[in-house]
Parts: sequence; C-alpha cells; structure tokens
Amino acid sequence: MSNSSKTPSTAPSRASSSPPSTAPAATSSPASLVEVSDLVVDFGGLRAVDGLSFRLEKGAALGLVGESGSGKSTVASALLALHRGTGARVGGTVRVAGVDVQRASDDELRRLRGGKAAMVFQDPLSSLDPYYAVGDQIAEVYRVHTKASRRAARARAVRVLDRVGIPDAARRSRSRPHEFSGGMRQRALIAMALACEPELLIADEPTTALDVTVQAQILDLLHTLRQETGTGLLLVTHDVGVAAESVDEILVMRHGRAVEHGKVDAVLGAPREPYTRELLGAVPRVDTPRAAGRGGSTNAAEGAGPAEGLPSDDVVLEAVGLRREFGRGKQRFAAVDDVSLTVRRGETLGIVGESGSGKTTLGRMLVGLLEPTTGVVRHEGREQSGVRPSVQMVFQDPVSSLNPRRSVGESIADPLRARGEKDEKRIRGRVRELLERVGLEGAHYDRYPHEFSGGQRQRVGIARALAAEPRAIVCDEPVSALDVTTQAQVVALLGELQRELGLALVFVAHDLAVVRQVSDRVAVMRRGRLVEYGPADEVYENPRDPYTRQLLAAVPALDPAVAARRRAEREELSLA
Repeated sequence: MSNSSKTPSTAPSRASSSPPSTAPAATSSPASLVEVSDLVVDFGGLRAVDGLSFRLEKGAALGLVGESGSGKSTVASALLALHRGTGARVGGTVRVAGVDVQRASDDELRRLRGGKAAMVFQDPLSSLDPYYAVGDQIAEVYRVHTKASRRAARARAVRVLDRVGIPDAARRSRSRPHEFSGGMRQRALIAMALACEPELLIADEPTTALDVTVQAQILDLLHTLRQETGTGLLLVTHDVGVAAESVDEILVMRHGRAVEHGKVDAVLGAPREPYTRELLGAVPRVDTPRAAGRGGSTNAAEGAGPAEGLPSDDVVLEAVGLRREFGRGKQRFAAVDDVSLTVRRGETLGIVGESGSGKTTLGRMLVGLLEPTTGVVRHEGREQSGVRPSVQMVFQDPVSSLNPRRSVGESIADPLRARGEKDEKRIRGRVRELLERVGLEGAHYDRYPHEFSGGQRQRVGIARALAAEPRAIVCDEPVSALDVTTQAQVVALLGELQRELGLALVFVAHDLAVVRQVSDRVAVMRRGRLVEYGPADEVYENPRDPYTRQLLAAVPALDPAVAARRRAEREELSLA
C-alpha cells in the first residue's frame, strides 16, 4: 500500500539540493526540541525565509502567525527537510529532536518523519490515500517505524482513532477518507501523526477549512493531547484567534522574517510592532458591533441601525417557504426546509451555520442556480425561476470559479455579452472600469487567474458579478480562504460598493465574527431550518436559541485567558 507523500510516515525521501554530509547526524539530546538558527530558504530568485531563528522547548507550543506569503509554511516544511530535491536552496541550521536536519541522511530523515516529528497538513483529503481504509493507512505508518505485526499495527490504529474522538473507532477504521466529514478527516490525520508518539507535532493550518464548532473541537483536542503526552506543538496559522487558543508563544512573520516574538498574552495584549498591531486590527471580533465603514449597509454607515424600517417596496430579494430535497427513496433528505426571508435595498443579511446546515444550498436557490423543490423566490416582487442578471453570486473559491484558460477580462466580460453587448471596444472599456473599481488595474484585462493572489482573484469575482449591474449579490463564503488583512480589504470593498450602488447583499459564512461585522440582520441555520432570525446585534448579544449560543461559544478569543475559560466551559458541556 502506498499513501500520499504528505502522510507523516511517507513524506518523500528526496535527494538534497547539495550532497548530504557523510558525517552522521547528531542525535544527542539537545537543550531544545527545535532549534532553528539563521534559516534561509530560496526558491530560484525568491527568498521565502530570510535569517529566521527560534527555539521550541519540549512540551511547549509555538505559533507561527502571518499572512499568506509570509514564509510560515516554508519554515514548517524545512523542519522535516521537505524541500530536498525541489530545487530550493536551504541555509542555516535546523535541529529537531536531536537531529541535524540539514546534515541528516535520507534514512535518518525517514526515522525522524512520523517517528520523532509528525506533520498535520491543512487539507486532510489530499493527505490521505482515497483508495485505502483510514485505519490501514495509520497502521502502515506504525509498522514502518516500529516493525510491528499487522495485527498489532491494526490495534494501534484503532486506539489512536479512539484517542482523537472518532466514535466507534474499530468500525470506522475500515472506512475510506471520503466517508468521513472534514472534521473527522482532520482527526484521522492527527491520529496518524500520533501513531508513533512523536515528540513534535507540526500543524500547518489544521482548522482553516473547518466550521467554528469543529475548529473548536480540533483545537481542544490538540490542547488535551499536549497536556497528556507532553508533545511539543508548532502551529502554523494565519488566524490570530486560533493561535491565542492553542500556544504559549507567538512568532509573527512577514516577508520571511520575524517581526515579533514573545509570550502569547504579551504579543496579543500589548504588541510592540506596527505590523503586529495592523494584523490584530484586521481581526473581526464577535463581541464588537459593526463599525461604520467596515462593510454592512448604507444604514449602518449612517448610524441608522438595522434596516427593518425600510418600506416594503424596497424588498429586492424574497424567499417564501423554500425547501430543497436531494436523493431518492429512503435516501431522500431536505437540505433546506421551509425557509422564508427577505433582503432589502442597501441591506446585508448574514446567513451562518455549520457545514451541512443548508446555507450554501439556500444561497444557490436565491440566485437561481438550484430550483426549489417547493416554495418560491421573488426578485423585486416578481416570482423567478433560473438565473437572472438582477441577482449575482460571488463564490467561495475564485480559483475554481474562473476559467484558467481565459483571461480575467474575458471572464468579467461574459455577463456583458450575455445581455447582448456586441461592441468589443465598449466591452473592453467597461471591463477596465470594473477592474479599477474593485482595486485592480485596467491593464490586468489580459492576465490569467494564476497570475493573481487569492484576494485579487476574489476581487475579479466581484467585478464579474458587478458586470451584470445586479440589484443583489449573494456572497458564498467569499473570504473564508483569505488571511485576516485580505479578508478586511474584501469586506471593506463590498461595503463600499453597497453604499455607492445601494446593493442588497446576502453574506453566507461559517465565520460568525466576519458576519457580525458586515450584517444588518442575521439568519442562523441548522439542519436546513432557520433557528434564529433577527437584527444582528440582538442575535449576537441576546441569542435565544441554544444552538446560536453554542456557535458563539466556539468562536476563538484573542485573549488567552478568555480562550482558556471557554475551553473549560466546552469541556464541562462535553462531560455533562
């Protein structure tokens, strides 16, 4: 059996970019679990890491925090020499669990990876082999490092799956990765990393794709494992709140360098460096009402409060008794069940809920990409079926929603051509205007999606939505894949466009903090139904439904003391 190259035991054995030293790697016990000194990583002419130094003691936890492109994931990979054979040039000294990583032979690295140090990647689906049972993959890791029998390795796999909270572990160990939810796959990857009881666990954005309650469960699990096993943790994340929940110290990175490094409460409570303050200032807060100018509706910007008082003839988008079923026979289920709501001109309606709550299905019905099984959707009072220019959508993943073989200008021009515009000069001029309107350059018309950053691609998606001159835009997780400063920029852009154009916005997200910052009203969904629906401040400050309170309790807190208190409360609830 062969696993993905990203699994802890089978990370590829790569030849070094320079021949490894013939001298054996040092294996004496060092003072620190991880010692990094003057680390430099170059990819061609790009310096990804520039003179970074830090230590991690046994049993301690360090968070590497920074925006996309800061070099933090490159550092994590360097700890296990994953850059060997890639053409990258690595300089400086890296010692992990007594092994000089730069000088280690391939055999020594194989023993290090998964044995003494293990890595948990952001996307567990791409890190697990889709053809083999999860338990078999974990058992293989254990056998490679311990030479245990198949039966013993199988038993070990079941034990670690049970340890990370997989229910009915013996039975579920025979399941394949696609049969697990996102949170369960991440637990399985953590179980694989723990199979050989490593001294160091490297977690690279382990909760980015997870909703808030599953994220809290994974962070609580990492905390408990550290307490019980003494495993050291290096947590790589762009989410400052996740770091506050999980680590003792924070190292803030920018452009491959360390900007600030210290105890988590000191760095987050009284940051010394302007960049750290900027990073913290961009983090949306669930306990802070929306500020003027940070998105939200025209009314919010003018201090008029929620948009409940707008006259009925300003209703742009309305759903009445929407239900959408999938499957057949006994497998048939309702993803959305009897949902009714309205969105008015200049207003933002936030829709929140966990994965599987039905919020994306609801958004697609509002746009016309899905037909409801029962119920109706009205655009400006008229019942609609199918996609209409008046309601557009901004998707979660701009990479998959933009054709990689077409320039971004041609993608933005599609709605113009669809409504009958034939003058290519006018089309190109309008697209250039739209590009500039969303903060890009008109000259970017002929560039392709891969030439843009994630935040820039999302701006392209917004420009494409605006090309149809819509009255309403449905945004489906538009900032979930972006770091906090880019998130803030995209949210601010949406708010600015809304104020100028009087747009109605539907903001679908699992991030409750972002939703509070942008919304006039909030709809909370669970298992296809609305469990709470009302003005944003009322829902957040006085939630009536227990599920809403559960969601709010799972939001990461920037104050480590508050984070610890919430973790204790969640533990008490789980034992009740």
